[in-house]
Amino acid sequence: MCGIVGAVSSRNIVPILVQGLHRLEYRGYDSCGVAVYADGLKRARSTERVAELMAQVEQEHLQGTIGIAHTRWATHGAPAVHNAHPHFSHGPGQDAGGKAGRIALVHNGIIENHEELRAALRAKGYTFASQTDTEVICHLIDSLYDGDLFEAVQAAVRQLHGAYAIAVFCKDEPHRVVGARAGSPLILGVGAEGGENFLASDAMALAGVTDQIVYLEEGDLVDVQLGKYWVVDKSHKAVTRPVKTVQAHSGAAELGPYRHYMQKEIFEQPRAVADTLEGVQAVVPELFDGAGEKGSGASAWRVFKEIDNVLILACGTSYYSGCTAKYWLEGIAKIPTQVEIASEYRYRESVPSPTTLVVTISQSGETADTLAALRHAQGLGMTHTLTVCNVASSAMVRECKLAYITRAGVEIGVASTKAFTTQLAGLFLLTLALAQAKGRLTESQEAAHLKAMRHLPAALTAVLALEPQIISWSEDFAGKEHALFLGRGLHYPIALEGALKLKEITYIHAEAYAAGELKHGPLALVTGDMPVVTVAPNDALLEKLKSNMQEVRARGGVLYVLADADTHIESEDGIHVIRMPEHYGPLSPLLHVVPLQLLAYHTACARGTDVDKPRNLAKSVTVE
Repeated sequence: MCGIVGAVSSRNIVPILVQGLHRLEYRGYDSCGVAVYADGLKRARSTERVAELMAQVEQEHLQGTIGIAHTRWATHGAPAVHNAHPHFSHGPGQDAGGKAGRIALVHNGIIENHEELRAALRAKGYTFASQTDTEVICHLIDSLYDGDLFEAVQAAVRQLHGAYAIAVFCKDEPHRVVGARAGSPLILGVGAEGGENFLASDAMALAGVTDQIVYLEEGDLVDVQLGKYWVVDKSHKAVTRPVKTVQAHSGAAELGPYRHYMQKEIFEQPRAVADTLEGVQAVVPELFDGAGEKGSGASAWRVFKEIDNVLILACGTSYYSGCTAKYWLEGIAKIPTQVEIASEYRYRESVPSPTTLVVTISQSGETADTLAALRHAQGLGMTHTLTVCNVASSAMVRECKLAYITRAGVEIGVASTKAFTTQLAGLFLLTLALAQAKGRLTESQEAAHLKAMRHLPAALTAVLALEPQIISWSEDFAGKEHALFLGRGLHYPIALEGALKLKEITYIHAEAYAAGELKHGPLALVTGDMPVVTVAPNDALLEKLKSNMQEVRARGGVLYVLADADTHIESEDGIHVIRMPEHYGPLSPLLHVVPLQLLAYHTACARGTDVDKPRNLAKSVTVE
């Protein structure tokens, strides 16, 4: 979601700050800005793209050796320049539209008690230039400032309720940037040139600048200066956090010959799945000991033996991968499985069990709702935790005892594609490992499943060859405003994911249903103007699905069917069929989702929407 970059250096750091914002564009934003110290506080802000901000910076000759920058995804206040970060303080008796005060600040997260704090600050004479909760923090720090910025920030965060990552500097101390985090990610980058140091919300922001990263922990405050830094924890005790070498290469974000990042990432899926499964020669629980263990003594083999049910926590696309995994876990491993939307789970009464394996799924590993749900489950005494995640250095991996790191690579498009298929690959491996630990996987079954997984990259490549046929469908969809997606069994979550993709990037209202539910309400929506997309693998529910399709045709609905070659479903008036290259058994969802991704992509292109940065959405949702 929002992105932070900060720096203290002996050189002009404005190009570094703006380049950092450019690398964070994939997270989604609707405004951006940069502030530096240059004989006072100076800033540039824009509701356009980072490239426009750069042009503004160059035009105004903005330079400085200390500064902060930000990309904002609107929460409090509309996307507008006056709500864009960085924010400046405006002390008592000073017009908010006049000369900048002494504090400059950027913020990710949401401050829940901002109204209470705003009222108290107004009573002290502070004026507000924005509708943001962020400006409240800025004024609060100013009100507490007495010559030491670190002490002012330390006092201010004691009064904040909610989630935040902040970077702040003061014109009276133009040699330091102070950062703090609670519920939102923030890292420290240790520079190699002249003692310069950095703050950022994501290591990618510092790619090419430094690979020496310190991951700040919950409640940490950091004082960043030239040639030195120090950290205090939530108890305000000085601590030493390890410096890790993190290769956050920016080269993975190059568009290459593709029109959009989403298209590039769809076509990267054979490689991404191959990389995710690289080195898997046998199904062993040790595959999940992973980066999250951190010397805790956790053993996947021991944990898998002890647990008797699984709880999956996730949001959005990751939630649908968890819904798919439920069919595998119960059908193959015979383990009762519950899948919860993370933002719902943490706020309801539930019945915890110490023999539950809590599985979180996240592309970024920083999803605020999923992290909060994980901590809630841990607080209920469920200590067996495992994450399937694409970022080995993320908070999710650090906080779970076990992990499987997918290797999708950097995913820039807001609408997730390759992260989803690699999650499915990791979750299928988890299913097999649990089945083995429980004695429910024979050697012949293991060999057959591994053979099928090794063939996945080739099978995915064959599916991608269907793109011309999908483009033909997209021309029909481009003029529609509503669509229905149907699936049964294992492919119902794939229908849900297909509908999500279509609505995310085309803005077409799309809903998905288990096909057997048609007669219980959704049939009322079916007309010739609403295309009905049907996922039709040759499985045990095929004949039932065909009956559901006839229900659609009888009401004048038009079907668009993704059918396995041997389903005997033929194109005719009102039925458009694309043949999948092969039936793939339990791994079929990984193949059937790809045409749905392509359908959404090409329909969005035909409608002229911003494919990689759809309106109102962000890539990494780091606020509740």
